[in-house]
Amino acid sequence: MIPIVFITYSLAYLDRANFGFGLAGGMQKDLAITRDQSSLLSALFFLGYFFFQIPGVYAAIRSARQLIFWSLILWGALAAATGIVTNVHWLMLVRFMLGVVEGAVFPSMLVLLSRWFVRSERSRANSLLIFGNPITIIWMSIASGYLIHSFGWRTMFIIEGVPAIAWAFCWLYFVEDQPAKAIWMPQHESAALRAAIRDEQQAIPPVRNFFAACRSPAVWALCLIYAFWSLAVYGFVLWLPSILRATGVDIIRIGWLSAIPYFLAIIAMMTASWFSDSSGNRKLAIWPFLLLGALSFYFCWLYSPGDFWLTFTLLCLAGLSLYAPYGPFFALITETLPANVAGGAIALINSFGALGAFIGTYFVGDLSGPGNHFRNAYIFMSISLLPASLLAMTLRPRPRR
Repeated sequence: MIPIVFITYSLAYLDRANFGFGLAGGMQKDLAITRDQSSLLSALFFLGYFFFQIPGVYAAIRSARQLIFWSLILWGALAAATGIVTNVHWLMLVRFMLGVVEGAVFPSMLVLLSRWFVRSERSRANSLLIFGNPITIIWMSIASGYLIHSFGWRTMFIIEGVPAIAWAFCWLYFVEDQPAKAIWMPQHESAALRAAIRDEQQAIPPVRNFFAACRSPAVWALCLIYAFWSLAVYGFVLWLPSILRATGVDIIRIGWLSAIPYFLAIIAMMTASWFSDSSGNRKLAIWPFLLLGALSFYFCWLYSPGDFWLTFTLLCLAGLSLYAPYGPFFALITETLPANVAGGAIALINSFGALGAFIGTYFVGDLSGPGNHFRNAYIFMSISLLPASLLAMTLRPRPRR
Protein backbone atom coordinates (compact mmCIF):
# COMPACT_ATOMS: atom_id res chain seq x y z
CA MET A 1 0.00 0.00 0.00
CA ILE A 2 2.64 2.53 1.02
CA PRO A 3 4.55 2.74 -2.31
CA ILE A 4 1.27 3.19 -4.20
CA VAL A 5 -0.19 5.91 -1.97
CA PHE A 6 3.21 7.59 -1.79
CA ILE A 7 3.50 7.89 -5.58
CA THR A 8 -0.12 9.00 -5.89
CA TYR A 9 0.18 11.79 -3.37
CA SER A 10 3.56 12.77 -4.82
CA LEU A 11 1.92 13.38 -8.18
CA ALA A 12 -0.77 15.49 -6.50
CA TYR A 13 1.85 17.58 -4.77
CA LEU A 14 3.89 17.93 -7.95
CA ASP A 15 0.95 19.43 -9.81
CA ARG A 16 0.23 22.01 -7.14
CA ALA A 17 3.77 23.03 -6.14
CA ASN A 18 5.31 23.48 -9.60
CA PHE A 19 3.25 26.65 -10.04
CA GLY A 20 5.84 28.59 -8.05
CA PHE A 21 8.49 27.52 -10.57
CA GLY A 22 6.24 28.54 -13.44
CA LEU A 23 5.93 32.05 -11.99
CA ALA A 24 9.67 32.31 -11.36
CA GLY A 25 10.43 30.82 -14.80
CA GLY A 26 8.68 33.29 -17.11
CA MET A 27 4.92 32.71 -16.78
CA GLN A 28 4.43 36.01 -14.96
CA LYS A 29 6.05 37.96 -17.77
CA ASP A 30 4.53 36.00 -20.70
CA LEU A 31 0.95 36.30 -19.41
CA ALA A 32 1.43 39.87 -18.10
CA ILE A 33 0.49 38.81 -14.57
CA THR A 34 0.65 41.64 -12.05
CA ARG A 35 2.08 41.15 -8.55
CA ASP A 36 -1.43 41.18 -7.01
CA GLN A 37 -2.68 38.69 -9.61
CA SER A 38 0.25 36.36 -8.96
CA SER A 39 -0.63 36.30 -5.24
CA LEU A 40 -4.27 35.51 -6.06
CA LEU A 41 -3.33 32.84 -8.61
CA SER A 42 -1.07 31.06 -6.14
CA ALA A 43 -3.86 31.12 -3.56
CA LEU A 44 -6.84 30.17 -5.80
CA PHE A 45 -5.90 26.50 -5.72
CA PHE A 46 -6.58 26.42 -1.98
CA LEU A 47 -9.93 28.13 -2.33
CA GLY A 48 -11.08 25.29 -4.59
CA TYR A 49 -9.41 22.82 -2.24
CA PHE A 50 -11.38 24.28 0.68
CA PHE A 51 -14.81 23.82 -0.91
CA PHE A 52 -14.50 20.09 -1.71
CA GLN A 53 -13.11 18.73 1.56
CA ILE A 54 -16.18 17.47 3.41
CA PRO A 55 -18.31 16.30 0.43
CA GLY A 56 -15.22 14.70 -1.06
CA VAL A 57 -14.27 12.71 2.01
CA TYR A 58 -17.80 11.34 2.42
CA ALA A 59 -17.54 10.10 -1.17
CA ALA A 60 -14.22 8.53 -0.15
CA ILE A 61 -15.85 6.72 2.79
CA ARG A 62 -17.90 4.84 0.19
CA SER A 63 -14.85 4.24 -2.04
CA ALA A 64 -11.57 6.12 -1.74
CA ARG A 65 -10.25 3.92 -4.54
CA GLN A 66 -12.77 5.17 -7.12
CA LEU A 67 -12.67 8.78 -5.98
CA ILE A 68 -8.89 9.02 -6.23
CA PHE A 69 -8.87 7.25 -9.62
CA TRP A 70 -11.05 9.95 -11.18
CA SER A 71 -9.19 12.69 -9.31
CA LEU A 72 -5.88 11.50 -10.80
CA ILE A 73 -7.23 11.75 -14.35
CA LEU A 74 -8.82 15.16 -13.85
CA TRP A 75 -5.96 16.81 -11.98
CA GLY A 76 -3.42 15.51 -14.52
CA ALA A 77 -5.48 17.05 -17.32
CA LEU A 78 -5.87 20.36 -15.49
CA ALA A 79 -2.18 20.50 -14.56
CA ALA A 80 -1.21 19.96 -18.20
CA ALA A 81 -3.79 22.59 -19.25
CA THR A 82 -1.83 25.13 -17.19
CA GLY A 83 0.81 24.90 -19.92
CA ILE A 84 -1.58 25.91 -22.72
CA VAL A 85 -3.58 28.78 -21.20
CA THR A 86 -3.30 32.06 -23.08
CA ASN A 87 -4.46 34.61 -20.52
CA VAL A 88 -4.66 35.15 -16.78
CA HIS A 89 -8.44 34.60 -16.57
CA TRP A 90 -8.25 31.05 -17.96
CA LEU A 91 -5.31 30.44 -15.62
CA MET A 92 -7.45 31.50 -12.64
CA LEU A 93 -10.17 29.04 -13.63
CA VAL A 94 -7.67 26.18 -14.09
CA ARG A 95 -6.02 26.84 -10.71
CA PHE A 96 -9.36 26.94 -8.92
CA MET A 97 -10.60 23.73 -10.57
CA LEU A 98 -7.31 21.97 -9.82
CA GLY A 99 -7.95 22.69 -6.14
CA VAL A 100 -11.51 21.35 -6.40
CA VAL A 101 -10.33 18.10 -8.01
CA GLU A 102 -7.51 17.55 -5.52
CA GLY A 103 -9.60 18.63 -2.52
CA ALA A 104 -10.60 15.21 -1.25
CA VAL A 105 -7.35 13.37 -2.04
CA PHE A 106 -5.38 13.97 1.16
CA PRO A 107 -8.18 13.31 3.69
CA SER A 108 -9.26 10.30 1.62
CA MET A 109 -5.73 8.92 1.81
CA LEU A 110 -5.73 9.34 5.60
CA VAL A 111 -9.09 7.57 5.88
CA LEU A 112 -7.72 4.77 3.69
CA LEU A 113 -4.54 4.36 5.76
CA SER A 114 -6.52 4.27 9.01
CA ARG A 115 -8.10 1.03 7.70
CA TRP A 116 -4.72 -0.55 6.99
CA PHE A 117 -2.44 0.43 9.89
CA VAL A 118 -2.75 0.06 13.67
CA ARG A 119 -1.92 2.77 16.19
CA SER A 120 1.71 1.76 16.73
CA GLU A 121 2.34 2.14 12.97
CA ARG A 122 0.00 4.99 12.04
CA SER A 123 2.26 8.01 12.53
CA ARG A 124 4.96 6.41 10.37
CA ALA A 125 2.38 5.37 7.76
CA ASN A 126 1.04 8.95 7.60
CA SER A 127 4.58 10.30 7.36
CA LEU A 128 5.44 7.90 4.54
CA LEU A 129 2.38 9.24 2.71
CA ILE A 130 3.37 12.84 3.36
CA PHE A 131 7.00 12.10 2.37
CA GLY A 132 5.49 12.62 -1.07
CA ASN A 133 5.59 16.36 -0.35
CA PRO A 134 9.28 16.99 0.39
CA ILE A 135 10.60 14.16 -1.82
CA THR A 136 8.53 15.39 -4.76
CA ILE A 137 9.70 18.95 -4.24
CA ILE A 138 13.33 17.78 -4.16
CA TRP A 139 13.25 16.21 -7.61
CA MET A 140 10.59 18.59 -8.95
CA SER A 141 12.70 21.61 -7.99
CA ILE A 142 15.70 20.26 -9.89
CA ALA A 143 13.73 18.86 -12.85
CA SER A 144 11.53 21.96 -13.21
CA GLY A 145 14.57 24.21 -13.26
CA TYR A 146 16.10 22.22 -16.11
CA LEU A 147 12.79 21.85 -17.99
CA ILE A 148 12.09 25.58 -17.87
CA HIS A 149 15.66 26.37 -18.86
CA SER A 150 15.55 23.95 -21.83
CA PHE A 151 11.91 24.09 -23.01
CA GLY A 152 10.08 26.87 -21.18
CA TRP A 153 7.40 26.91 -18.52
CA ARG A 154 4.60 25.69 -20.80
CA THR A 155 6.33 22.41 -21.63
CA MET A 156 7.26 21.97 -17.98
CA PHE A 157 3.58 21.99 -16.93
CA ILE A 158 2.56 19.57 -19.69
CA ILE A 159 5.39 17.08 -19.01
CA GLU A 160 4.72 17.12 -15.26
CA GLY A 161 0.91 16.86 -15.64
CA VAL A 162 0.56 13.85 -17.94
CA PRO A 163 2.03 11.15 -15.56
CA ALA A 164 -0.95 11.48 -13.18
CA ILE A 165 -3.32 10.35 -15.94
CA ALA A 166 -1.25 7.24 -16.69
CA TRP A 167 -0.80 6.45 -12.99
CA ALA A 168 -4.56 6.45 -12.40
CA PHE A 169 -4.82 2.98 -13.93
CA CYS A 170 -1.99 1.64 -11.74
CA TRP A 171 -3.84 2.98 -8.70
CA LEU A 172 -7.06 1.27 -9.76
CA TYR A 173 -5.28 -2.06 -10.25
CA PHE A 174 -3.28 -2.19 -7.01
CA VAL A 175 -5.43 -0.48 -4.35
CA GLU A 176 -8.50 -1.75 -2.48
CA ASP A 177 -10.61 0.10 0.06
CA GLN A 178 -10.44 -2.66 2.69
CA PRO A 179 -7.82 -5.30 3.60
CA ALA A 180 -10.44 -8.03 3.11
CA LYS A 181 -10.66 -7.17 -0.60
CA ALA A 182 -6.91 -7.27 -1.30
CA ILE A 183 -6.08 -10.44 -3.25
CA TRP A 184 -2.38 -10.06 -2.39
CA MET A 185 -2.98 -10.18 1.39
CA PRO A 186 -3.29 -13.60 3.11
CA GLN A 187 -6.71 -14.10 4.68
CA HIS A 188 -5.39 -14.75 8.20
CA GLU A 189 -3.35 -11.52 8.11
CA SER A 190 -6.34 -9.57 6.88
CA ALA A 191 -8.50 -10.98 9.69
CA ALA A 192 -5.85 -10.21 12.33
CA LEU A 193 -5.52 -6.63 11.08
CA ARG A 194 -9.28 -6.06 11.11
CA ALA A 195 -9.51 -7.47 14.64
CA ALA A 196 -6.70 -5.21 15.90
CA ILE A 197 -8.30 -2.10 14.41
CA ARG A 198 -11.71 -3.12 15.81
CA ASP A 199 -10.17 -3.43 19.29
CA GLU A 200 -8.64 0.03 18.97
CA GLN A 201 -11.99 1.49 17.99
CA GLN A 202 -13.64 0.03 21.07
CA ALA A 203 -11.16 1.92 23.27
CA ILE A 204 -12.11 5.29 21.75
CA PRO A 205 -15.08 7.10 23.37
CA PRO A 206 -18.06 6.90 20.97
CA VAL A 207 -19.29 9.96 19.08
CA ARG A 208 -22.79 9.79 17.63
CA ASN A 209 -22.25 11.64 14.34
CA PHE A 210 -20.25 14.31 12.54
CA PHE A 211 -22.24 17.17 14.08
CA ALA A 212 -21.56 15.83 17.57
CA ALA A 213 -17.84 15.69 16.71
CA CYS A 214 -18.02 19.32 15.59
CA ARG A 215 -19.04 20.32 19.13
CA SER A 216 -15.79 18.90 20.54
CA PRO A 217 -13.27 21.54 21.72
CA ALA A 218 -10.47 19.15 20.69
CA VAL A 219 -11.67 19.14 17.07
CA TRP A 220 -11.77 22.94 16.93
CA ALA A 221 -8.32 23.17 18.52
CA LEU A 222 -7.00 20.86 15.77
CA CYS A 223 -8.78 22.99 13.13
CA LEU A 224 -7.16 26.19 14.38
CA ILE A 225 -3.71 24.58 14.74
CA TYR A 226 -3.82 23.35 11.16
CA ALA A 227 -5.14 26.67 9.81
CA PHE A 228 -2.35 28.72 11.41
CA TRP A 229 0.25 26.09 10.51
CA SER A 230 -0.85 26.02 6.86
CA LEU A 231 -0.55 29.80 6.63
CA ALA A 232 3.19 29.31 6.90
CA VAL A 233 3.57 25.96 5.09
CA TYR A 234 2.14 27.05 1.77
CA GLY A 235 3.47 30.57 1.98
CA PHE A 236 6.86 28.86 2.18
CA VAL A 237 6.28 26.13 -0.44
CA LEU A 238 4.70 28.26 -3.16
CA TRP A 239 6.96 31.29 -2.77
CA LEU A 240 10.38 29.74 -2.01
CA PRO A 241 11.44 29.84 -5.71
CA SER A 242 10.47 33.53 -5.90
CA ILE A 243 12.26 34.25 -2.60
CA LEU A 244 15.44 32.78 -4.10
CA ARG A 245 14.82 34.51 -7.44
CA ALA A 246 14.69 37.87 -5.61
CA THR A 247 18.34 37.36 -4.60
CA GLY A 248 19.42 37.17 -8.25
CA VAL A 249 19.91 33.38 -8.39
CA ASP A 250 19.37 31.78 -11.83
CA ILE A 251 16.62 29.19 -12.40
CA ILE A 252 18.98 26.18 -12.33
CA ARG A 253 20.46 27.17 -8.97
CA ILE A 254 16.97 27.95 -7.66
CA GLY A 255 16.07 24.33 -8.41
CA TRP A 256 19.04 22.91 -6.53
CA LEU A 257 18.78 25.29 -3.56
CA SER A 258 15.02 24.76 -3.25
CA ALA A 259 15.59 21.02 -2.84
CA ILE A 260 17.76 21.35 0.28
CA PRO A 261 15.05 22.31 2.86
CA TYR A 262 12.92 19.37 1.73
CA PHE A 263 15.77 16.89 2.02
CA LEU A 264 16.20 18.01 5.63
CA ALA A 265 12.42 17.82 6.10
CA ILE A 266 12.47 14.10 5.21
CA ILE A 267 14.99 13.40 7.99
CA ALA A 268 12.95 15.46 10.46
CA MET A 269 9.71 13.67 9.51
CA MET A 270 11.30 10.25 9.97
CA THR A 271 12.69 11.24 13.37
CA ALA A 272 9.45 12.80 14.64
CA SER A 273 7.33 9.85 13.46
CA TRP A 274 9.65 7.27 14.98
CA PHE A 275 9.61 9.13 18.31
CA SER A 276 5.82 9.55 18.14
CA ASP A 277 5.12 5.86 17.46
CA SER A 278 7.69 4.50 19.89
CA SER A 279 6.73 6.79 22.79
CA GLY A 280 3.03 7.18 22.00
CA ASN A 281 3.44 10.93 22.65
CA ARG A 282 1.98 12.71 19.61
CA LYS A 283 1.86 16.12 21.29
CA LEU A 284 5.61 16.30 21.95
CA ALA A 285 6.28 15.55 18.29
CA ILE A 286 4.14 18.52 17.17
CA TRP A 287 4.44 21.74 19.16
CA PRO A 288 8.27 22.02 19.50
CA PHE A 289 8.66 21.91 15.71
CA LEU A 290 5.99 24.55 15.15
CA LEU A 291 7.70 26.80 17.69
CA LEU A 292 11.07 26.21 16.03
CA GLY A 293 9.55 27.22 12.68
CA ALA A 294 8.19 30.44 14.21
CA LEU A 295 11.62 31.31 15.59
CA SER A 296 13.34 30.50 12.28
CA PHE A 297 11.10 32.86 10.31
CA TYR A 298 11.54 35.53 12.99
CA PHE A 299 15.31 35.42 12.58
CA CYS A 300 14.88 35.49 8.78
CA TRP A 301 13.01 38.76 9.29
CA LEU A 302 15.82 40.08 11.49
CA TYR A 303 18.74 39.23 9.22
CA SER A 304 17.43 39.35 5.63
CA PRO A 305 18.09 40.49 2.98
CA GLY A 306 21.65 41.36 3.97
CA ASP A 307 23.11 37.89 4.60
CA PHE A 308 21.96 35.38 1.95
CA TRP A 309 23.53 32.22 3.42
CA LEU A 310 22.33 32.91 6.96
CA THR A 311 18.81 33.56 5.68
CA PHE A 312 18.92 30.42 3.53
CA THR A 313 20.09 28.33 6.51
CA LEU A 314 17.19 29.68 8.56
CA LEU A 315 14.79 28.89 5.69
CA CYS A 316 16.10 25.31 5.69
CA LEU A 317 15.44 25.10 9.43
CA ALA A 318 11.95 26.52 8.92
CA GLY A 319 11.25 24.02 6.14
CA LEU A 320 12.13 20.95 8.21
CA SER A 321 10.12 22.35 11.15
CA LEU A 322 7.02 22.81 9.00
CA TYR A 323 7.00 19.21 7.75
CA ALA A 324 8.19 17.20 10.76
CA PRO A 325 4.88 17.14 12.72
CA TYR A 326 2.58 15.96 9.90
CA GLY A 327 2.59 12.23 10.70
CA PRO A 328 1.97 12.58 14.45
CA PHE A 329 -0.66 15.31 13.92
CA PHE A 330 -2.88 13.26 11.62
CA ALA A 331 -2.35 10.09 13.65
CA LEU A 332 -3.69 11.99 16.66
CA ILE A 333 -7.00 12.69 14.87
CA THR A 334 -7.79 9.05 14.12
CA GLU A 335 -6.90 8.10 17.71
CA THR A 336 -9.08 10.81 19.25
CA LEU A 337 -12.24 10.14 17.25
CA PRO A 338 -13.96 6.87 16.27
CA ALA A 339 -14.05 5.67 12.67
CA ASN A 340 -17.65 6.76 12.05
CA VAL A 341 -16.70 10.45 12.40
CA ALA A 342 -12.91 10.49 11.88
CA GLY A 343 -13.20 10.95 8.10
CA GLY A 344 -15.50 13.95 8.42
CA ALA A 345 -13.32 15.44 11.16
CA ILE A 346 -10.20 15.04 9.01
CA ALA A 347 -12.02 16.79 6.16
CA LEU A 348 -13.12 19.63 8.45
CA ILE A 349 -9.60 20.06 9.85
CA ASN A 350 -8.08 19.87 6.37
CA SER A 351 -10.58 22.45 5.09
CA PHE A 352 -9.35 24.86 7.77
CA GLY A 353 -5.82 24.04 6.60
CA ALA A 354 -6.86 24.87 3.02
CA LEU A 355 -8.34 28.18 4.16
CA GLY A 356 -5.12 28.95 6.00
CA ALA A 357 -3.13 27.97 2.90
CA PHE A 358 -5.24 30.31 0.75
CA ILE A 359 -4.65 33.24 3.12
CA GLY A 360 -0.97 32.43 3.62
CA THR A 361 -0.20 31.98 -0.06
CA TYR A 362 -1.97 35.22 -0.96
CA PHE A 363 -0.45 37.37 1.77
CA VAL A 364 3.09 36.02 1.50
CA GLY A 365 3.05 37.11 -2.15
CA ASP A 366 1.31 40.38 -1.34
CA LEU A 367 3.74 41.19 1.48
CA SER A 368 6.82 40.62 -0.67
CA GLY A 369 6.91 44.40 -1.12
CA PRO A 370 7.89 46.58 -4.07
CA GLY A 371 11.51 45.46 -3.72
CA ASN A 372 10.44 41.80 -3.62
CA HIS A 373 12.53 41.21 -0.49
CA PHE A 374 9.95 39.14 1.49
CA ARG A 375 10.92 40.58 4.91
CA ASN A 376 7.31 41.32 5.82
CA ALA A 377 6.35 37.83 4.66
CA TYR A 378 8.84 36.28 7.10
CA ILE A 379 7.32 38.00 10.13
CA PHE A 380 3.83 37.10 8.89
CA MET A 381 4.76 33.39 8.74
CA SER A 382 6.46 33.60 12.14
CA ILE A 383 3.40 35.14 13.78
CA SER A 384 1.09 32.55 12.19
CA LEU A 385 3.09 29.63 13.63
CA LEU A 386 3.13 31.01 17.16
CA PRO A 387 -0.59 30.40 17.97
CA ALA A 388 -0.35 27.00 16.24
CA SER A 389 2.44 25.93 18.59
CA LEU A 390 0.69 27.35 21.68
CA LEU A 391 -2.57 25.59 20.83
CA ALA A 392 -0.69 22.33 20.20
CA MET A 393 0.68 22.55 23.76
CA THR A 394 -2.91 22.34 25.06
CA LEU A 395 -3.76 19.06 23.30
CA ARG A 396 -4.64 16.13 25.55
CA PRO A 397 -3.19 12.95 24.07
CA ARG A 398 -4.95 9.64 24.66
CA PRO A 399 -2.88 7.39 26.95
CA ARG A 400 -1.33 4.27 25.46
CA ARG A 401 -3.02 0.99 26.24
